[in-house]
Amino acid sequence: MSSRVGLGFDVHRFSDDPARELVLGGLVIADAPGLVGHSDADVAAHACADALLGAIRLGDLGEHFPDTEPQWERARSVDLLAEVARMVRDAGWELANVDCTLVAEAPLLAKHRPDIEAGLSEAVGGDVSVKATRAEGLGAIGRVEGMACLAVALLERP
Repeated sequence: MSSRVGLGFDVHRFSDDPARELVLGGLVIADAPGLVGHSDADVAAHACADALLGAIRLGDLGEHFPDTEPQWERARSVDLLAEVARMVRDAGWELANVDCTLVAEAPLLAKHRPDIEAGLSEAVGGDVSVKATRAEGLGAIGRVEGMACLAVALLERP
């Protein structure tokens, strides 16, 4: 059996628009500012998708779902992630797992972690683990200007 590893990263700044919802793994996190983006700006789904695309050498999320295309405006990022997972399977690979780390000072995400994991796992049709950490006051993330996510995916060819 052969294996491939991909790394994904995404970052978005928080929106000043009170109507913008924070979406992570397809879950709306209430009482938190949303993130700026063409789609729903789900950093977790974006990082996971880029990790999968990187593992099979198919570029990045922006290449397949460009923010210059009106059809992707306000798109549900977990739907884009599900499409990327289909591309992985169509290329003859199976998902072993995806691991992602959300980086944010606020909101606190620990209580949402199981639901974010469930949304991402459903989208990819496999195992996704989610962790959350803080930037400890350092940089733009530490100043609560936005949030980021790192993800790594392991694929196997049967």
